[in-house]
Amino acid sequence: MARQTIAEQFVDILAQAGVRRIYGIVGDSLNPITDAVRRSPDVTWVQVRHEETAAFAAGAEAQITGRLAACAGSCGPGNVHLVNGLYDAHRSMAPVLALAAHIPSSEIGTGYFQETHPDRLFAECSHYSELISHPSQMPRVLQTAIQHAVGRSGVSVVSLPGDVAGREAPERAAELALVTRRPAIRPGEDEIAALARMVDAAQRVTLFCGSGTAGAHDEVMELARRIKSPVGHALRGKEWIQYDNPFDVGMSGLLGYGAAYDAMHEADLLILLGTDFPYRPFLPDDVRTVQVDVRPEHLGRRSKLDLAVWGDVRETLRALIPRVREKTDRRFLDRMLKRHADALEGVVAAYTRDVDRHVPIHPEYVASVLDEEAADDAVFTVDTGMCNVWAARYLTPNGRRRVIGSFSHGSMANALPQALGVQLAQPGRQVVSVSGDGGFSMLMGDFLSLVQHRLPVKVVVFDNSSLGMVDLEMMVAGLPPYGTSYPHTDYAAIARAAGAFGVRVENPKEVADGLREAFRHDGPALVDVVTDPNALSIPPRITGEQLTGFALSASKIIVSGGVGRMVQLARANLRNIPRP
Repeated sequence: MARQTIAEQFVDILAQAGVRRIYGIVGDSLNPITDAVRRSPDVTWVQVRHEETAAFAAGAEAQITGRLAACAGSCGPGNVHLVNGLYDAHRSMAPVLALAAHIPSSEIGTGYFQETHPDRLFAECSHYSELISHPSQMPRVLQTAIQHAVGRSGVSVVSLPGDVAGREAPERAAELALVTRRPAIRPGEDEIAALARMVDAAQRVTLFCGSGTAGAHDEVMELARRIKSPVGHALRGKEWIQYDNPFDVGMSGLLGYGAAYDAMHEADLLILLGTDFPYRPFLPDDVRTVQVDVRPEHLGRRSKLDLAVWGDVRETLRALIPRVREKTDRRFLDRMLKRHADALEGVVAAYTRDVDRHVPIHPEYVASVLDEEAADDAVFTVDTGMCNVWAARYLTPNGRRRVIGSFSHGSMANALPQALGVQLAQPGRQVVSVSGDGGFSMLMGDFLSLVQHRLPVKVVVFDNSSLGMVDLEMMVAGLPPYGTSYPHTDYAAIARAAGAFGVRVENPKEVADGLREAFRHDGPALVDVVTDPNALSIPPRITGEQLTGFALSASKIIVSGGVGRMVQLARANLRNIPRP
């Protein structure tokens, strides 16, 4: 019986680790791998138009499934194109295995055609990046790479010369003991006891939650109920913590709204749960602070801590809740809930006033209608920039919806390729790419991949012919916007020319019908909504210098907020406040 090649062994091991598809573009150094995939009963090759798309798609698949995903690039430029999507996956803690095919092994170090050094190139955006230069290194190097990606929740890269991939493996791949899930991490008894003492001693406790609260919604709600704590969240914590939350005070940060900022600064104990919130100016520096995180390297790198707790949020709270005394004084909580509701009602009119007549269309209105029309279990992939703002303020979580974006890396053009990966992983689910025209046009070629693979992704383009967030950044700095505008483009016509459904919406009265048509279409669809380029957003707290910047850059500008159905939730929560 013929022995396996290194390429065949490589693909078999990925299949054992749960990988079901490899995203990439074929090329000569990848030929042994792609041919092994062609013959594999378990792994499929997903052809895309750009390797950056391949990495973004793999990262999104890993986030939506919780399993290892894979992508590949041919030697030199092919695998260099992976780097941006791998940075995003790594910073999103998505387990991804990237194959960086390499030039012939005998030519490494000679300045050969297309030579790079991928084992060095990807070192900063991975937990593990190594070169297989000899068949005897397989399967140990690949197994080690998989353990790093899954065990540490991030990227691993294996560099493999094409000639080595085509050689015979030393032995057939055995059944390997591969790590496929991370274990739960429970803090030590001393940390739990110290945290319980701090909670009992505090009069005003605020919980601020990030993506590390995934799977811990019930525990966070029970702790908040027990200690009468307002609950705020970062952007990546929104989908996990805002729904069914009678203690919700909104979001802090550059995209924030509501009373989260006040609740954090007026507390006498702030507990950061599973968040690596990067914006230090929004964090208090005079409040006792505890941080709970599964990654010890996150502890204390944003703010000075009075207690660092290494552990999963759910396991930590399960151990903590029975040890803390139930508080009876809810005056702080009720004050923050009222302030939150007042703040939301104060800005909601910005998108409800005359929306049926405002042309160009308010983007806030588009987002609110999208929130109403999308499925209750939809997955939204969201472009960076103003699309982040509209998603943060208008897409309503419910425990079944997911929102994925480049929330830590902040890359343009992430939404479309992420939607591709999510739809392949969960073909029966509604997937909506919330795209800005700048981000969509950057990797627009992979709209053709949706058509090719018959993926029913719905792309909603917020088409303001500008880089809206960059406009805002310039004005905050007191600079007039420059180099941020695009020519008006009919993206719906491009979609139709590609063989997909496309509709262009310029009248606000047609927004709902346009979305419904796209959602009913059995295949890829694009809704090109022409939106107001002057609709910008500012955070709930801004500095005097920033205000001065606005005054210098423009005498009049529309600065609009709005929070969709969240105002209804806030008012519902207020009804729960005991009356004297």
